[in-house]
Amino acid sequence: MSSSLPVFDRSFSAFLFDMDGTIINSIPATERVWTRWALKHGLDVATFLPTMHGVRGIDTITRLGLPGVDPIAEAKEVEREEMEDIEGVLPIPGAIAFLSALPAGRWGIVTSAPVALAHRRLAAAGIPLPTVIVTADDVTRGKPAPDGYRLGADRLGFDPADCLVFEDVPAGILAGEGAGAHVLVMTATHHHPIETGHPTLQSYEGVTTKIDADGRLTLLRAAG
Repeated sequence: MSSSLPVFDRSFSAFLFDMDGTIINSIPATERVWTRWALKHGLDVATFLPTMHGVRGIDTITRLGLPGVDPIAEAKEVEREEMEDIEGVLPIPGAIAFLSALPAGRWGIVTSAPVALAHRRLAAAGIPLPTVIVTADDVTRGKPAPDGYRLGADRLGFDPADCLVFEDVPAGILAGEGAGAHVLVMTATHHHPIETGHPTLQSYEGVTTKIDADGRLTLLRAAG
């Protein structure tokens, strides 16, 4: 999928959204939990934290190959702590109004979080629930594999190539690309510029969606 393809002023069958960093900001809570985990296992926190965003916890832990560590058990422990720590989980500016205006069945969420954690964080941030939510529990290969976005498009009944994926981190961007979808990169939680050929957006306050008579969605830059 060419990164030069336009996403504005072009109609799509559906929008697919990553969750953390894309429609909600749960980074402070996530990093609190993973910092404690990293320190417990003697990892360098500054080096480790950037590697765990946007991917499933079990994949993060498995990739480390720590001796004597059971990735399944550790991932479940991390999830329990994340379920308890939702302090500061907030919507990305403009996200609630933007999502609430989308027709049911035309958008979904594809997240690397387990299903229980996804629902808890979305509720904490006041995000409306779509009819389709694909979580870490629904796929055997997490991001950057394209499986989640392919599944999300399939559950909505559309071709991934006719969907727009909203993402914020490299693993998710690769997943959207691999699914054959168009990609828009949200930068609301970024502290450093991201190198990408895809269009970027700072918040949802700068965009609106036109809904065609047949239900297709067109992303428009807000006037002004």
